[in-house]
Amino acid sequence: MLARNLVRKRDFYAGGLMILFGLIMALKGPGYGFGTLTHMGPGFLPTILGVILAGLGIAIAAPALRSPEGEDEDILPEHREWWAWACILASPFAFMLFGTYFGMIPGTFACVFVAAMGAREATLKSTLILSTAITVFGVGLFSYALQIPMPVFVWRGL
Repeated sequence: MLARNLVRKRDFYAGGLMILFGLIMALKGPGYGFGTLTHMGPGFLPTILGVILAGLGIAIAAPALRSPEGEDEDILPEHREWWAWACILASPFAFMLFGTYFGMIPGTFACVFVAAMGAREATLKSTLILSTAITVFGVGLFSYALQIPMPVFVWRGL
């Protein structure tokens, strides 16, 4: 009865996937050298993040076990948002392309712009404002505060 009830639960599968990825990272991370809290090794962060991800997966999947049998959910939504999915999946590629050839500012702007255009209620004005605000914040944080070694502007041509 429980297995039949879980066939259509989105939360159960989402949590299970998070648990799987978390366990993979938590078990693979120490192979890179864990280190200590004061001298963290390259495996410290992936291991800790893997444990946190697995814990979040448990927190997401557990309520699906207790939900009433009549509350079935399809794994995929009834009205699929193909445009939104395409925009979300294309946005990292926009960052890679624009970031590689033009720098952090165009890469960040392109990434946010492409992702924001996937929203059903997105307008050109709201998308431009959002992209500009996130770009200013992101470049300020990553380039100036954290000093990530990525050029802000560069021209490498196409």
